[in-house]
Amino acid sequence: RIGSATSVSSAIINSRLQELVKLFRERTEKVKEKLTDPDVTSDDDSPTASPAAAPVPPLEGEPERDKPAGDDHYCEMLCCTFKYRPWLDHLKNYQFPSSIDPLTNLMYVLWLFFVVMAWNWNCWLIPVRWAFPYQTPANIHCWLLMDYLCDLIYLLDILIFQTRLQFVRGGDIITDKKAMKENYLRSQRFKMDVVCLLPLDFFYFKVGVNPLLRFPRCLKYMAFFEFNNRLEAILSKAYIYRVIRTTAYLLYSLHVNSCLYYWASAYEGLGSTTWVYDGEGNSYIRCYYWAVKTLITIGGLPDPKTLFEIVFQLLNYFTGVFAFSVMIGQMRDVVGAATAGQTYYRSCMDSTIKYMNFYKIPKTVQNRVKTWYEYTWHSQGMLDESELLVQLPDKMRLDIAIDVNYNIVSKVALFQGCDRQMIFDMLKRLRSVVYLPNDYVCKKGEIGREMYIIQAGQVQVLGGPDGKTVLVTLKAGSVFGEISLLAAGGGNRRTANVVAHGFANLFILDKKDLNEILVHYPESQKLLRKKAKKMLKTNNKPKDEKAAHGDSLIIPPKPDTPKLFQAALAAAGRMGGRGQLAQLRWRLKAMQVTQV
Repeated sequence: RIGSATSVSSAIINSRLQELVKLFRERTEKVKEKLTDPDVTSDDDSPTASPAAAPVPPLEGEPERDKPAGDDHYCEMLCCTFKYRPWLDHLKNYQFPSSIDPLTNLMYVLWLFFVVMAWNWNCWLIPVRWAFPYQTPANIHCWLLMDYLCDLIYLLDILIFQTRLQFVRGGDIITDKKAMKENYLRSQRFKMDVVCLLPLDFFYFKVGVNPLLRFPRCLKYMAFFEFNNRLEAILSKAYIYRVIRTTAYLLYSLHVNSCLYYWASAYEGLGSTTWVYDGEGNSYIRCYYWAVKTLITIGGLPDPKTLFEIVFQLLNYFTGVFAFSVMIGQMRDVVGAATAGQTYYRSCMDSTIKYMNFYKIPKTVQNRVKTWYEYTWHSQGMLDESELLVQLPDKMRLDIAIDVNYNIVSKVALFQGCDRQMIFDMLKRLRSVVYLPNDYVCKKGEIGREMYIIQAGQVQVLGGPDGKTVLVTLKAGSVFGEISLLAAGGGNRRTANVVAHGFANLFILDKKDLNEILVHYPESQKLLRKKAKKMLKTNNKPKDEKAAHGDSLIIPPKPDTPKLFQAALAAAGRMGGRGQLAQLRWRLKAMQVTQV
């Protein structure tokens, strides 16, 4: 029993020691990996919340603990407790920014929207109130309320927003309050904003509420064009907004023309001639209909009678032809810009089809080419991604490449521990290629000159006696062919066939590009070659072991005589044949002669 207890305790101690050794090894590997690759973070850096951190309910008779901040929000009023939303606290503690970036700040774009709405109110409603009898003493207070609300928006834009806009001077972004204010006061924008808010409303006391006195409010057009630029920069399909804006231009020109027609009719006298508005029905709709027929030159209008009517109609025709042609041309440019990519894709595809028909390429090959064009265009929106990035500076191309490819490349075991800048340079050399279903990415026995990273889709590694057995299926994020980049001495031949299973988007890195990069990073080059040799040995080791087991003989060969025993026999021979060793040496010679 004493012996059994001792054995049990020793077994427990041994198992515990093995666990400790295993833990120490794992920790050592993590520290070593962290030293070689600073990007790798340890699991200890981000401890998870333990169950002990959960809130414990209070015991009976114990006062209730405070509720954790952020879970529930209560406020007490009299004898009742009410729950309120946390955004009220954020709203109370909100501080307006001291400087605003006009290019990236979405809050500023939202404010410009309100400014443009106030500007549109003035541009659309001032002509209507001047020409049509829609402004009456009964509703004058509603019109004035909206007018002064728009004036308040103009004033807040000058005092709060425009004086806080950042600007660039000498290549530096200026965020100083005094400098930003002085820059706005010296700008043309400030002069136009001041003219917009000229207090012509004081003339109301003398001439009455005349909407034409508010015409300077329409001069805040700079805010409108700035809003267009900012909005188009953040929209994914900006051409839709451009089409809407161009249509609004046309509608506004018709709107102004309808107001002028009613004013001319009132000047001549409603219903005085067949050309003027007769005063029946909805005045605005009838005048708008007349303006549409005039500007678009549809015809069918009554002939003008007086000189004033003739001059007015001639000016309308000239203005209509000019405005309509401008709108048509602008709409054509907008639609052309929106479909420029599609037009380029169609032209490339048509040229390729014409080339294949000229050389009588088989229909099966032509269908695969057409399928490649269609899938590449619909999946990427372009035929070659490099054409889009050529116009960008090198730093911006690097930033885009890091966001798109760094997470995948950093997981490749071959590149872990290398210089980070080397990996960044390598990311810019990656090129995207689309493979169709059953396309061979690489074939067995080929010289490997590329490494492949699966961006989307799947590929299958084929092997076996017939070369069609699926050994493994690689999915998005997997890497293959990396050893071929650094292998030498015949080790860079492909060992299996790789076929695209469905449509596959792959990133390819050429061996030539990698060698050009490694010239500037000798330490990383040594590390990569060392890892490549180790990976080659690991891949070849199982094959050697299988070959050794498969070549075993039925009758094993006779083992060689030990070297120490051979030396002893040789010494016995030099002694003249005396002793047991000499006799044993004589017997061994006799056996060898017999076997021969």
